[in-house]
Parts: sequence; C-alpha cells; structure tokens
Amino acid sequence: MTQIRTDWTREEIADLFDLPFTELLFQAATVHREFHPPEQVQLCTLLSIKTGGCPEDCGYCSQSVKADSGVEATKLMDVQAVLQRAAQAKDNGSQRFCMGAAWRNPKDRDMPAIVEIVKGVRAMGLETCMTLGMLTPRQADMLAEAGLDYYNHNIDSSPEYYERVITTRTMGERLDTLANVRAAGINVCSGGIVGMGETRADRVGFIHTLATLPQHPESVPVNALVPVKGTVLGDMLADTPLAKIDDIEFVRTVAAARITMPLSMVRLSAGRESMSEATQALCFLAGANSIFTGDKLLTAPNAGDDSDAALFAKLGLTALKGEEPLRACARASKVSVTVE
Repeated sequence: MTQIRTDWTREEIADLFDLPFTELLFQAATVHREFHPPEQVQLCTLLSIKTGGCPEDCGYCSQSVKADSGVEATKLMDVQAVLQRAAQAKDNGSQRFCMGAAWRNPKDRDMPAIVEIVKGVRAMGLETCMTLGMLTPRQADMLAEAGLDYYNHNIDSSPEYYERVITTRTMGERLDTLANVRAAGINVCSGGIVGMGETRADRVGFIHTLATLPQHPESVPVNALVPVKGTVLGDMLADTPLAKIDDIEFVRTVAAARITMPLSMVRLSAGRESMSEATQALCFLAGANSIFTGDKLLTAPNAGDDSDAALFAKLGLTALKGEEPLRACARASKVSVTVE
C-alpha cells in the first residue's frame, strides 16, 4: 500500500518529472486508483463575491490595482445574491461552492457578512470554500465557527520563482495563513499556477513545498496561466512560446502532485477552457479528480457546463458523490495508511 509521505526531496520529485511519460502516468493512475474512484470527478463552482481593486501586485492577476486589465472594483456582494448563486450551483450538480474576494486580507468589518454567507451556503447542503487573502488566527477561528469547510490560499509557485511574480506578500506569509487555517480546524486548499515562465525546477519546487507541509492540503488546484492583457505576465508573455505551457508538461505536473499527495483532491483549474479534450483526459488519467464548472472563474473564462457534460459522457466520468479521502480519514480520526 502506498505510504503517505511528507518527507519528499526535490531530487525525488525531479525524478518523477523525468520518468518516461507513459511510466509516469501509469504510476500516477495506480496511486489514484488506490485512494479514489477513478471514474468520479468532483464538481465545484467558483464565484467572485468581491471583484477588483486588490492592492497586491500578483503579476498574473487581472484584479490587481497594478493591472490595466479593465476589471472594475466592486463591493462585497449582498448575502442573498451570493446564496442565490449557490442554489444555482447546487442545481447544476456542484458539490462545493467556492467564493473569492479580491482582498489582501479581510477587514474585521467584513467578517459578519462572510460568516452569514458561509452559514447560508452550508445550510443548502453544499461544501463551502473561501479565498479572502491572508487570515489572522482570530479570523480563521471565526470562519471555523461558522462551519467553513475549506480555505483556499495558493502558494502560486516555487519559493525561488515566487518573488519574481509577487512582491507585496511573501511566501512565508502565505504559509503562515495556511498554518492559521489548519490550526483553526479548517481544511486546506492550496495549489498554484504553472506556465508563468518558470522552469521545470520551479514546478518541482512548487510540488515539493506542498508535499512537505506537515499535512498535505485536502485540495490541490493546478492552474495553467491565463495570460490576461494588461497584467504583468500577460503582457510579458504575449506572442512568445512561453504564453502557453506545453500540454505534456502540464500533465506531468498533475501526475507529480497525485503521486506525492495521494489522498488530496487534485483540481484541474484555470486554463482548462483552452485545453483539448485529449489533454483533459490525460489529466484525469494522471490523477486530477476535481474541476470548476460554469463559464467563468472569478474573471477568467472557463469551460461551460454543457461542454463539461459532453466531455464527461465521452469519457464515462460521473460527478463525485462521496466524501474526499482526507476528510473521511479525519472524520474517522484515523488514517488507514502509514504516515512518515
């Protein structure tokens, strides 16, 4: 039985990336089938509940005040409007409703509305996930008391490449927020973006950082950069070979995430709308078992519900109905595999 490890070395992960492609996919699919139903994919919906005006300078983000992307800043959505969108997501088959606010960190005055939203969405029987920026321990505790299931806070890239993309928040601060979330008892969702001009060594470092956390994230979103005009990276990479990551290299990254974090849900996230059906199928074979549905991810386009339904029918995939392995293990207060 596969052991759940948090002591991966960069050399070991680099060796995974270097495997012949068919061997890497075989190993990833084998690990995946050991812990997950291979024909089931979790459906999630993502809603921007507060768009634009973020003071951070993340080079990929159209919502940064540093970007000339045309995204207008809005106020936090009304609670009832959010709940209406959550009900629509549930009707469309989503299991998890994810909500994002373009903040560096939430203000204390924002928390009562956020808490009300979490409680309302959970009352519908949906899993809840929030991404609000950095959190203090007190804010994390408030979200936990409201019943928040997941908190998303991506590390984005390797520690070495991170500082070339973002200067207003350090990798250490991101890891501190993940620690606050974990300490509050909220499940962690953390991944990153590939195709930002980084090297394979950076993709190794990205996977290594997540796979060596004291506890693996319950969800690991793997995004392919959507180069938006007016953002630093969008303008820098426009009309260059780096504007789109090689499909095979993207699948390798998904496979490495699956092998190193066997129990995590690996989500095929942003950039999917530009991927062929064949590339998406390879990602599912490599261990991706979660997607965002709908035609929009915050401000970026996404494959629509009809497109996803057609692809699932073609591949024989169905929506996940059960609980994710890491959450099921936590609920049972035991893990049936060896943890090193």
